Amino acid sequence: MSLSGSLRQETEHAPSAAEQTVEISAVADRPAAAGPSERTRRVYVVVLAALLVLLAFGVRLALFRYETADYTAFYRRWYDFVVDQGGINALKYEFSDLNAPYRYFMVLLPHLPVPSPLAGIKAFSVLFDVITAFFVYRIVALKHPSRWIAAAAAFTVFMLPTVVINSAMWAQGDAIYTAFSLGAVYFLLRKRPWWACVFFGLALAFKLQAIFLFPLLLVMVLLGRVPWRALVAIPAVYLALDVPALLAGASPAKLLTVYLNQTSIYPQLTLSAPNIWQFFRGEHGMETMKTAAVLLTALLIFTLCLLVVLSRVELTDTRILVIGAISAILVPFVLPSMHERYFYLADVLTLVLAFYLPRQLWYIPIVVEFCSLMCYLPNIFFAKEGGEPVDFRILAALELAALILLVRYAVWDFRRHREPLPR
Repeated sequence: MSLSGSLRQETEHAPSAAEQTVEISAVADRPAAAGPSERTRRVYVVVLAALLVLLAFGVRLALFRYETADYTAFYRRWYDFVVDQGGINALKYEFSDLNAPYRYFMVLLPHLPVPSPLAGIKAFSVLFDVITAFFVYRIVALKHPSRWIAAAAAFTVFMLPTVVINSAMWAQGDAIYTAFSLGAVYFLLRKRPWWACVFFGLALAFKLQAIFLFPLLLVMVLLGRVPWRALVAIPAVYLALDVPALLAGASPAKLLTVYLNQTSIYPQLTLSAPNIWQFFRGEHGMETMKTAAVLLTALLIFTLCLLVVLSRVELTDTRILVIGAISAILVPFVLPSMHERYFYLADVLTLVLAFYLPRQLWYIPIVVEFCSLMCYLPNIFFAKEGGEPVDFRILAALELAALILLVRYAVWDFRRHREPLPR
C-alpha cells in the first residue's frame, strides 16, 4: 500500500471533532473514585481519637520518673511515715500538712499495685486530670450539641501544659480540688444547688484553694440560685470526710485547724505566683502587708458580688462561667502567699469560657496559661534565682490585663442586658 493510501485510510477512521467532544464529556461526567464509606470514616475517627488519648497518657507516663524537690521533701517523707506506723495508725498523727482525705490516700498507697510511691502519687493526680476533663466535657456539652466540640474542649484541657506538668511531672494534686470545683460549677449550671454544694464541700475538703470559687458561690446565693440551707452541705461533707481520721485517733482540734495552720507557713507575700504582690518586694513590713492583702481581697470579692447583684441581669450559663473565671483569677491575684500553681483553676475555667465565647474571649486562656507555665518552669527545673524565662512582674502585668479584659467584657454584657427597674 502506498503512503498516500495509508494516510487516507487513517483519516477515514479517525474520530471527528464532535466525536472527541462527546468522549471527553463522557469521561468528565464519569463519577470519581468513591471515598471511604461513612462507616469506615467513623472507624477512622474512633481509631485516631483513641490514638490521641493513648499519646496523651504516654506523655504523662514519660514524665513519671521525674522527681521534684516537693516529692523528696514532703510526699516521700509522708509515705515513709505511713509505712513506719504500719498504715492506718499514721492517721493518729499530723504527718502531713494536707487535710484528712489526702492522708487516706497516703495510707492506702503502700497497698496499691504501683511500681513506686512516686508513680502512685502521680497516678492519683492523673486520675483527677481525667475527672477534670470529664466535667469540662459535660459543661461544654450544655452549650454545644456537637459532642465533638465538647470532646475537643475536654482533650484541650487534658493536654494543657500546666495540667500535664502539675500531675505527671510535679506530683502535685491541684487537679483534685479543680475536678470537684468543676463538678460544683456543672451542677450550678444544671440548677442542682445541693449537688453543687456537695461538690464544693469535696473540693474544700481536699484543698483550701477551692475558696477561689467563693465569689461565684456567694453570688448564686445572693441571687437565689442556691438556697441558703443548701450551704449546710459544704461543712457536712467536710466533717464527714474527717470521721475516719477521728475514729483512728486523730485530734479533732488539729483536723479542724489544718487550713488555719497552712496560712501561717509562708511569710512571703507571693511564692512565684503571677499576682499583684510581685511588685512589692522587700525585707520589712511583709506581715503587715499580708493582713492588709487579705482584707483587700475580701473587699474586692464583696464589691464583685455587689456589682453583679446591682446589675439585675439574668444569670445565664455563660454569665455564670464569666463570674467563675473572674473569681478564679481575682482571688489568687490579690491574696498573699500564693504559689505559682494556684492559677490552675483559672487555667481550666478560662479555657471552658473560651468555648462558650470563642469570638470574644479566645485570647484570655492563652494569656492565663502562658503566665502560669512561665511561673512553673523555674520551680520544676530548679532554676537559680533570676533564672525565670520571663520576669514575674511582666507575668503579673499580663495576668492583670487578662483580668481587666474579662471584667470589661462582663460589664459590657451586663449593662447591655440589664433588666429595667420595676415601676
